[in-house]
Amino acid sequence: MYVKPKKELGQHFLTDLSISQQIAGLLTGHGGYKKVLEIGPGMGVLTQYLLADTRFETYVIEIDRESVDYLKQHFPALDGRILASDFLNIRPDLLPDKQPDSTEPFAVIGNFPYNISSQILFKVLDMRNRVPEVVGMFQREVAQRVASGPGNKDYGILSVFLQAWYDIKYEFTVPPDVFNPPPKVYSGVLSLRRNGKTELGCDERKFTQVVKHGFSQRRKTLRNALKPLNPSEAALASRFMDKRAEQLSVAEFVELTQLMMNHE
Repeated sequence: MYVKPKKELGQHFLTDLSISQQIAGLLTGHGGYKKVLEIGPGMGVLTQYLLADTRFETYVIEIDRESVDYLKQHFPALDGRILASDFLNIRPDLLPDKQPDSTEPFAVIGNFPYNISSQILFKVLDMRNRVPEVVGMFQREVAQRVASGPGNKDYGILSVFLQAWYDIKYEFTVPPDVFNPPPKVYSGVLSLRRNGKTELGCDERKFTQVVKHGFSQRRKTLRNALKPLNPSEAALASRFMDKRAEQLSVAEFVELTQLMMNHE
């Protein structure tokens, strides 16, 4: 049995086993989790190495029915641990093991479909207190964006939101020719490990607004980009207003958010 890659699902199956082994080996157990959820396992090229790691109990979530059938046939060790569902739409408390109201921590790993990789990260952000570690393969440009720091043209909204809660490392680049079918772009592997923050130190809703507005017109200074949010006098007088969003660190965005709320 062979699973045909489906363009509409963004499937590009990794064929290089050494790279799969490398990716699986990036899981450290950071945060003390015992369960791992692989997103989009396809034909299990990464799954086989996850199952071999006895530190963890591996679960998989797969939307493609043909891949689900393949996994059931070829990986009996996954019996009862295959979720035939869409990661983006499943209730978070049913992950990774379909137990309602679960609060147990778990890691997320996968060769993520490029077309939904950012959405996967936003869902992980929503579950950040349950997901202490993420290892994933992305389109290289997305991986670079997530890992980029202030002052870099790749640095953006997703960079700030993720770096607020995770320590991020760009691990290595993967060429197109190790996939079937080969994508038209290079891939990049990231590891994300939850930092020690339990709160940002400012109103999270306002922080989100400030970051999104700041980057919505990234060529403008924050004085202009944040006008719709009616900045306080304290914010307007701050050192941040003549800078562009890409020049501010996460800590500076937090400080700016605090200043923005001074008149509220």
